[in-house]
Amino acid sequence: MSTATKNAEAPEAPSSRGKAPAGERIADWADGRVGIYSLAKANMRKIFPDHWSFLLGEICLYAFIILIATGVYLTLFFVPSMAEVEYHGSYAPMNGLLMSEAYASTLDISFEVRGGLLVRQIHHWAALIFVVGIFMHMMRVFFTGAFRKPREVNWVFGFLLFVLAILTGLTGYSLPDDLLSGVGIRFSEGAMLAVPVVGSYIQMFVFGGEFPGTDIIPRFFVAHVLLLPGIMAALVVAHLILIVFHKHTHYAGPGRRNTNVVGFPLFPVYMAKAGGFFFLVFGVIAIIAATTTINGVWVLGPYRPDQITSNAQPDWYLGFSEGLVRLMPGWEWVIPGGYTLNFGLLVPLAVFPLMLIIIAVYPFFESWVTKDRREHHIAERPRNAPTRTAFGVAWISWYLVALVAGGNDVIALKFGLSINTITWVCRVAFFVLPVLVFWATRRVCLGLQRRDKEKVLHGRETGVIKRLPHGEFIEVHEPLDREQLHTLTAHDQYKPAELPPATDENGVRNKVGVIERMRVKVSRGYFGESGQVTKPTAEEYREITEGHGHH
Repeated sequence: MSTATKNAEAPEAPSSRGKAPAGERIADWADGRVGIYSLAKANMRKIFPDHWSFLLGEICLYAFIILIATGVYLTLFFVPSMAEVEYHGSYAPMNGLLMSEAYASTLDISFEVRGGLLVRQIHHWAALIFVVGIFMHMMRVFFTGAFRKPREVNWVFGFLLFVLAILTGLTGYSLPDDLLSGVGIRFSEGAMLAVPVVGSYIQMFVFGGEFPGTDIIPRFFVAHVLLLPGIMAALVVAHLILIVFHKHTHYAGPGRRNTNVVGFPLFPVYMAKAGGFFFLVFGVIAIIAATTTINGVWVLGPYRPDQITSNAQPDWYLGFSEGLVRLMPGWEWVIPGGYTLNFGLLVPLAVFPLMLIIIAVYPFFESWVTKDRREHHIAERPRNAPTRTAFGVAWISWYLVALVAGGNDVIALKFGLSINTITWVCRVAFFVLPVLVFWATRRVCLGLQRRDKEKVLHGRETGVIKRLPHGEFIEVHEPLDREQLHTLTAHDQYKPAELPPATDENGVRNKVGVIERMRVKVSRGYFGESGQVTKPTAEEYREITEGHGHH
């Protein structure tokens, strides 16, 4: 019994077109094996919306590609070894100095490898822009509510990319083994040792012995060029797949619904724009790298454990971790057994991940408050979610206070201020400022909602003042067009949750748990009378426009 199919046995019908071109035959060959045509047919006409804020995600992607390309080039010349050598190279001030091979190879990349310094500068600037881009992209997603169902998982992917980008930046910053990076590694070692009970084991595991040892640079190198980029690449791919699968969010407007996407097709419009934007991003980074030096490793020399520099400052994205340490008083407890609990590091070590986790789990918290199971593909205006917006801005202020505290010494030196005064101001601001910012931001959002309501009902203020026959002065308002009316009224408004009746229809007492009571209180805070301004109804609009209003 043959397993061959009838079609396989049938001879191919002669083609009336003659022999196909080589490119078409290659495409047919590939399509028959990996289904390229079907894949392209399904996705090439995928619609992507057009808005400047969506470019933030593209900047992240392009910066990541630039990082990979420049990183591969640098890897060809960098020697990840802490073996001690005597430098004899192009940079005369360092000649004759003992240093690690890692530092010596970094000097060679900067002064002897053709184009090495420019590539290293592009790599570092691209890393900074990558982290900035992820942060800004996440804030865009947060403030527009684009993390809501079905994008919660993609939000987590983005958060993990942000954390991994920080870790990758930390390991890359440490690889040159210069004085600045060595101080940063020393700080990390101290933080590990502050962990009770297992701190010394963690330190020995990471460093392979006493600080500084000879293993930390090779280990950071493996993490920096292999482990972390590999995980990040997988997350980027997963992130993009989910964007295609879920479709991109778009802003409210005429014809834009949860069930469609208004924009341009992936091919050729979006791909052409994306290609051009990639070269624009690369060009801007190259210009910055060519004109502004960052991390000049030759300035302070190789790392030596017996030396320190007051210029040692982490990159901006890790500055808040340094600030948390500087904010915390150096309290210590010696517990029975002779163990020391260093709260000066323990508390910052606990607050550091807490600050990140709070923003990471927020989408799940809001989903729990609203109990909304619908899919949302329309991005919200931040003003239409006052509590969420206030929370996000308060979190940013919290972060900025810690960041400022991390540079208290620089601020004190630059402006001739007392470092103790700056530290105490930051300590107070760390607890007070987020509360004030939350309150102020919420008030601003509510005020903007009231203004939108006024514009919908009474139109746009024209500045033209008229006097009525009976003497009253009025300002002439211009009605909004239908597109503006739709934009200002398209958002959803939740109703605050309510507790069930005390008893059911049979007179049996309803049991309501503590968590549910808490959810109802939070929901009232979010969506009660003090949490949002009710948007105008169609009846109110008709009453005004039909001449029963004041204008």
